[in-house]
Amino acid sequence: QVQLVESGGGLVQPGGSLRLSCVVSGRLFSFVTMGWYRQAPGKERELVASMSRGGIVNYADSVKGRFTISRDNAKNTVYLQMNSLKAEDTAVYYCTNLIGTWGQGTQVTVSS
Repeated sequence: QVQLVESGGGLVQPGGSLRLSCVVSGRLFSFVTMGWYRQAPGKERELVASMSRGGIVNYADSVKGRFTISRDNAKNTVYLQMNSLKAEDTAVYYCTNLIGTWGQGTQVTVSS
């Protein structure tokens, strides 16, 4: 059974940075596209970034130039580096393998 465990969330001031990590159990990590979604209070869950097994990346317009997704297949881990954070980035961030398995989420709060 595949499990995804996120970490790295927290409280940060506007303009600050955080790096989220998602460790994935199982042997098929390197073969699947991985993604980060987020859900703010009262809003629908939205795609933030994704990275295919071949390294093709996709970002939401709202985070382009500020967020970077990466993966380490040897560690079964996907990362989301978030820079120049804004209040509107506040949300619960979820890791997913885009085929139905999700992590438990990690809270990111951007506030002064």
